[in-house]
Amino acid sequence: MSETAGKIKKSYVRRSQISRRLFVQYVLTFLGFAVVFAVFVVVMRTFLSTFSWQPDNLFYKLLKSIDNYVLFWMGSILLIGWLIITYYFFQKPLRYLDELVMASEQLAKSASEPIILPDAMKNVQDELNQVREQTQRSAMAAKEAEQRKNDLIVYLAHDLKTPLTSVIGYLALLRDEPQISKELRAKYTGIALNKAERLESLINEFFDITRFNLTRLILDTRTVNLTRMLEQITFEFNPLLAEKSLTWDLKLTPDLQAVCDPEKMERVFDNLIRNAVSYSYKDTSIVLSVEKSGEYALIRIENHGYTIPQEKLSRIFEQFFRLDQARSSSTGGAGLGLAIAREIVQSHGGTITAESTDESVIFTVKIPLDCKKNV
Repeated sequence: MSETAGKIKKSYVRRSQISRRLFVQYVLTFLGFAVVFAVFVVVMRTFLSTFSWQPDNLFYKLLKSIDNYVLFWMGSILLIGWLIITYYFFQKPLRYLDELVMASEQLAKSASEPIILPDAMKNVQDELNQVREQTQRSAMAAKEAEQRKNDLIVYLAHDLKTPLTSVIGYLALLRDEPQISKELRAKYTGIALNKAERLESLINEFFDITRFNLTRLILDTRTVNLTRMLEQITFEFNPLLAEKSLTWDLKLTPDLQAVCDPEKMERVFDNLIRNAVSYSYKDTSIVLSVEKSGEYALIRIENHGYTIPQEKLSRIFEQFFRLDQARSSSTGGAGLGLAIAREIVQSHGGTITAESTDESVIFTVKIPLDCKKNV
């Protein structure tokens, strides 16, 4: 039997309990009535037989008539009793049906109030309340999805406007001023190109987060040397660190192997390092460490910068959240880098956390050495 069929059968058994209970009550009530009636007849015959009756006694004649047709009278009384009992138990499921109809109307109008049914219908009540809770969760999820979609549109419009305006402005300037010097033309062209590249980067971020939200990430896993990957990434960041007067403090376990999607994990480390560079004090070092911890690899990135308040730290992995709201799209990201990093790490069966104390910020990535065992 399949799992679905088993669930259906189990649900049917629960719902039929009330039917079986009513049937048993109906049969026992009628049998009880018949037994009580039979006992009553026996007791009355015994009691009446203790008296001496005269043939011309009117009461005696009535009892004698009943005795002559005792089967008819007993059958009639039993039939009347059966009809009354049947009517009573016929009305019971109708009352339950009325309760169920009212509960369904309540569920259709508002899912905020719990469904309350008679004790005999507790199983049905529990199932309806489960439906009500699921409806509430679905409505909340739909509302959150709609809000995320609206946020995406708002942030897209806001963050793309600044670099796009700059590109249009400088191109218009080049068009309207054909006599400007080559040096100035090269400068304006460079600025327009820089803004266009920034625009492309923002669009790629929005495409990524939309893809991550709408589909489940498919990992292209293979065995990689995690230590070498981090060494290569840190080397590529050297020019950016030099611009900010920053240095590396590397603490890498040699030749640490891991099964993961290297391209996606490079995206994680790239986002975390860029975040560390953006929020580091000048003339400080960024500490990057990797070590083995049981069946997991622990990667920590620590930078020295202002302490992040707890209320902001709890939201740091939310989409579009920026630590410094004054940072514009031209100087900062769209607030998607850490959200994307979390999606990727979780798809590997790992975790990513952030902590901040004493003017330092530490991001810790914990991923399984073999993600195939966890996803």
